[in-house]
Amino acid sequence: MAAVLYGREHLQIEPVAVPAIGPSDLLVRVRVALTCGTDVKVFRRGYHARMIVPPAVFGHELAGDVVAAGEAVTRFRVGDRVVAANSAPCNQCFFCQRDLQNLCEDLLFNNGAYAEFIRIPGRIVERNTYVIPETVSYHDAALIEPLACVLRGLEETGVRAGDTVTIIGLGPIGLMFVRLAKLFGARVIAIGRRKKQLERAQAMGADELISTAHNVRPIERVRELTGGRGADIAIEAVGKPETWHWAVDMVRRGGTVNFFGGCPNESKVSLDTSLLHYSEITCKASFHHTPAHVRKALDIVTQRGITASDFVNREEPLSNLLEVMRHLMSHNGHLKTAIIP
Repeated sequence: MAAVLYGREHLQIEPVAVPAIGPSDLLVRVRVALTCGTDVKVFRRGYHARMIVPPAVFGHELAGDVVAAGEAVTRFRVGDRVVAANSAPCNQCFFCQRDLQNLCEDLLFNNGAYAEFIRIPGRIVERNTYVIPETVSYHDAALIEPLACVLRGLEETGVRAGDTVTIIGLGPIGLMFVRLAKLFGARVIAIGRRKKQLERAQAMGADELISTAHNVRPIERVRELTGGRGADIAIEAVGKPETWHWAVDMVRRGGTVNFFGGCPNESKVSLDTSLLHYSEITCKASFHHTPAHVRKALDIVTQRGITASDFVNREEPLSNLLEVMRHLMSHNGHLKTAIIP
């Protein structure tokens, strides 16, 4: 059985053939597949320009067991508990040669986690699949793909111990930013709308909370909390032009902004060029992950820096995925659901 996406909000749970594998591939029995904001967007739109052409099985955060291995596979064997990332770079193109594997010109994506079995293509087997340590659960291991994206975002932004970091948006990704920024030794100001999200951010170590639900002016509040100077770093994890503007307006002179949240297609923002120039504000955006960040994310999970109990609050069978997707569409900011095929 698998979840097949046929188009906009058109999802069916139906029998599919067990994927055939090639000499370099793995066949993995999915034990846990986690929901993701990207999957919800794919469900709503009915496609993904780079990853999903319907009809197709989708889902990409998974952990499971190897049940078959191609004859050329040497690193894994039947019975191994594994976690596979959803992509692998070519390691040969212009961007890969410049250590920007996330921008690879031939980045191979893999989807199909919402199913009983998934084929892991040889390139991902070779470059972005890992044995799950005995102390790590399937649920925890399945977190490493989004965690790797967040980890790369923090590293690219240059977060250092002692920095004041504002994080706008407290869905699962924003909460991961809160936790990792604290692991980096930063002071975290968490900005969100829902009380429950703010409570979760506080539980994960946020030092100050700003609610946007009651006409609070978050930019002014951040400056109050930083002696009028502004934050060292602002991370936007919402994906709206308005909050992109907030991020720029709440950093100090010489500060750095990370536009992590992807806005809807064809969105435009108009930034104050004088502010950017005379305050020397650095604006960055982070997309996806690299194999190095996936490995680091697995290390963090293994060391219990991040656990599924903080980010996964529901468990549902594959047969309920349509209901889960509809629920996530109408409950923005909800935590992850573990789908058990």
